This record gives sequence, C-alpha cells and structure tokens, in this order.
Amino acid sequence: MAKNIVTREKDYSQWYLDVIAAAELADYAPVRGCMVIRPLGYSLWEGFQRELDRRFKALGHVNAYFPLLIPESFMRKEAEHVEGFAPECAVVTHGGGEKLEEPLVIRPTSETIIGHMYSQWIHSWRDLPVLINQWANVVRWERRTRLFLRTMEFLWQEGHTAHETAEEAEEETMRMLECYREFAEDVLAVPVMVGQKTDSEKFAGAVRTYCIEGMMQDGKALQMGTSHNLGQNFSRAFEIRFEGRDQKIQNVWTTSWGVSTRLIGAMIMAHSDDEGLVLPPRVAPTLAAIIPIFRNDEEKAKVLAFIRTTLTGLLGEEEVAASDNRMGSGQVAQYFYNERTAQAIVVDKRDQMRPGEKHYFWEQRGAPLRIEVGPRDCDSGQVVVKSRIDGTKEFLPVAELTRAWLDAKLDGIQKALFARALAFRDANVHSVGSYAELKAFFEKGDKGFLRCHFVPNKEVEAQIKAETKATVRCIPFAASGVEGKCIFTGAPTTTEVVFGISY
Repeated sequence: MAKNIVTREKDYSQWYLDVIAAAELADYAPVRGCMVIRPLGYSLWEGFQRELDRRFKALGHVNAYFPLLIPESFMRKEAEHVEGFAPECAVVTHGGGEKLEEPLVIRPTSETIIGHMYSQWIHSWRDLPVLINQWANVVRWERRTRLFLRTMEFLWQEGHTAHETAEEAEEETMRMLECYREFAEDVLAVPVMVGQKTDSEKFAGAVRTYCIEGMMQDGKALQMGTSHNLGQNFSRAFEIRFEGRDQKIQNVWTTSWGVSTRLIGAMIMAHSDDEGLVLPPRVAPTLAAIIPIFRNDEEKAKVLAFIRTTLTGLLGEEEVAASDNRMGSGQVAQYFYNERTAQAIVVDKRDQMRPGEKHYFWEQRGAPLRIEVGPRDCDSGQVVVKSRIDGTKEFLPVAELTRAWLDAKLDGIQKALFARALAFRDANVHSVGSYAELKAFFEKGDKGFLRCHFVPNKEVEAQIKAETKATVRCIPFAASGVEGKCIFTGAPTTTEVVFGISY
C-alpha cells in the first residue's frame, strides 16, 4: 500500500483525493470550490478532447465559441430553465467601476445565448440543420465540491443543434448519446448504463434527457454524459423561426448534449487502486516508462545504449532519432508511440532518483507498463516488464519487444480493465420487488444499483430521495419489458428503473 494514499476500504472519499494528489492531477485554487488542473490532469483532458472532437466532426459537427457572459434577461425567457439554474448562477453586477444596466450571468450552460444567435442565423429550411459544438468553461455555484466531480468552474463541451423536424432532433439526441457510450466504454473502459431520465431528473427546459451512468468502485452512480431533446421550448422562447418547405413559418427543433472534466473523476474511481492512478492505455499520456538501473557511468552508457536498441524495436529507428533530436539530453526523454494522440514511451534518466523511486513515481501516475533495464539485462539480452493493472512481471528477450507486441499488450490491458469494471458493475446490480427492500438496502449501506418496476412520479421520487438518498439514475433502454408492480404504489407497469446513490 502506498504510504501517501489511504485505502479504499478505510476511506473511499479520501482515497480518491489522495490518488489525485499523488498523481499530481489537480490542486485546490484559492477561490472556494475551484480547482487548478495540473499538467498531467490537463493532458488527460486534451486526450479526451482530441478523441471526442474527432468523433463529433465525423458526425458533421463544427466548433464555434460563444460568450462567457449572458444577459440576465436571457435566462428568464425559458421558465423551466431559469427555475432549474437560478440557484447555481453567478451574476456580474458591476464592470469598469460602474453598476451595469443589466446584470450578466456567467454561463452555467449556453442554451440561451446560443438560442439567441440561432434566431439571427436561421431563416429558411435551407439553413438547417445547424450542428455546432463549443469547448468551454462554465460556472455553477456549487455548495459542496470535489475535484473533477463537482467544482464551481469546470471544463466541458456542449453541442447545440437545430433541426427542421422533431424526428431529426430525436435522431441527433440519440446519436450523440451513443457517441458518449462508445467513448466511455471503448476509450475510458468504463461500462455504462444507457437510458432516459425521469421528469424530475431531466435537464431544466428539456422535453427528454438521456444519459450514461457509470458505477464507481464504492457502488455509487456517476452521471457521465447527457443528451437532451429540447423540443421547441428554446426555439419558442428565443423565436428561432424558419420558413419551411411549405412556405409556412415554424419553430426549429433543438438539442443540446455535453460531457465534462467529470470524466476524469469517473476514470479514476472506476479503475484506480490503493497504489494510485490506473489509466486505460487509450488515454494514458505515458504508455510505458523505461527505468534504467546502473551504478556508475560505464554501466549507465551500457544500459542507455541497450535501451536505445529496445526503443528502435518498439518504435522504429526514424521515431527514435526524431525524438532524440527534439529533446536532446532531457532527463525524462519522450519517444512518441502516437504523435497524433501525444502518447509516448519515456526513458527516465533522472540521476537524483533511485530506481525504486522512479517505479513509485510512474506507478502513481498510472503508466500501464514499466520496463526495467539493468547491466545484467543487457548481458542476457532481455528486459523486465511490469504491468500496472495487476502487478505481473515478465522477462522478455529484447528481440520480442516489437511494435506488434506493444500494440497487443496495450490492447490486452485495455480489454482487461473494461472486463474488470464490467464484472464489478454486473455483480453489484440487484433487483428488488418492494419499497421496503429498497429502503433496507440503502439503509444498510449496501453497495450498488437496484433495478425495479416503478412508475416515475416527481413527488414520490422526492420522498424516496429524502428517505434513502437514492434517486432514479435512469430508465434503462435494456429493460425486460415484462409487466410488474410499482415498488411504491403497487400499480401494474412495464417501466423498469435503476435506483442508486449518486455523486
């Protein structure tokens, strides 16, 4: 067990914060509830951004940017929206030493200001669809904050689209939900439940909200992404009208969808262990850390020469030479495995650190592989490879360390992480047939999600939350369709929901 990280069993919340601190992902800002994202944490976000941006553009979306400050009057135009976000809004009342004629809201989300701009840009069915995404920061005045999961200011992307028909808007909403599911499962290796939110849990101003929900290692739920069908609510409020093919004036149909730096928190809590951060290979900035072991300059020269031979087998002579030219004599040299994704193999040549300290350093930063090379390894023509996810060690002849070997090894780690998280999730999803069973489960502090038949109802859901802290995480798409009795009212229903305690 790492001395600077409390165990998950002893204090899960503190463990999470300890992992972030040990990996140097983020730190607390001097402004209450805000965080400073450190270089490793930001490089993870950049990787998420690159991959998601590529997927968005492949689906026809383009990036734009809208102002941080929103006229307060805009927030009042959609009644449900203002009611939902008013408690979280930060408002600017003065600027340039003077009181503003109209207060400005620091964006908690951008439906209002983007709706206003769409009303200026859209006039005919020929202008549709509009498929815009923005990468931005938002501010929500949270009372209780936690790094990455819930901070007053956070980074995210928010897509906002406008369509000619209700059917097109629904297709877009579902398309982006599937985009998020694929990213969560295929890239972050986090299995998610996919479904629809109840009316009490949906986005303020939406007709329907869909979500992906992950289970963390303490059994709690984390909403990892949402996609909203806004119907014509915002287009009516902001008069986003167009002349249709029938030459009649009508309102557009809009959607919005987003994920945030909360995904970093999800990945930490789904995969990391008591030793520190564990990263899926598809997002790890450092895929393998090579640690040279030597006692004097002669051994150092011998080991580094052998490492260069190893790197050549893994990455090719051209990449090794290019990296040498880029970095010169750096103490931690990077050799790109994939320059597009900025993923690298590093050689840790720092003289001021012992080999054991270097192992500890890279282990706590989640590098999927660590490779040891000492003088005896040079003589025997092999290296020692250690896996981060299970601690296994293997001795491999340097001739076997090829790009094909590395690709297969990393792919195996990616699949193993997903399989482990999926097995954990599935083992902790239980079914109940009564409200008494549900209450007893959460009162005992049992871990996981509960599936049951339930008729969604705002008042009943509020009562259940007050009594158990549990909420309906989603109405899952993967439901049986079999009729049962609502656990609260006893009424017959085919609707199944998933209850959980969330972050």
